[in-house]
Amino acid sequence: MGHRTVSWTRIARAGHDSRPSIPTGLLSAKARIDMTVRTTHRPLVVGGKFDRSAIMSAAAKAAHAHQDRFGGTWADAMSVALKAAWSVAKLARHMSAH
Repeated sequence: MGHRTVSWTRIARAGHDSRPSIPTGLLSAKARIDMTVRTTHRPLVVGGKFDRSAIMSAAAKAAHAHQDRFGGTWADAMSVALKAAWSVAKLARHMSAH
């Protein structure tokens, strides 16, 4: 039987590479969406159901701020903002249920 060596560096790097990365500006987009919901008094969840219009509106505002701060394309900014908006909305629905 052959002898096989283990590269601990390769194992550690594979573990690090397999972790999901947090998109740039996601946390600031969540904060921006929270602030938008508070200032506009337009909740993302109404009666236990998602208000998609409010989610899209908050995401668009956050995307503009993301694009101003980090640059990049509108598609990238909207992607980050929508991820943040849905995350905030899911948390709001969970909190309203409990």
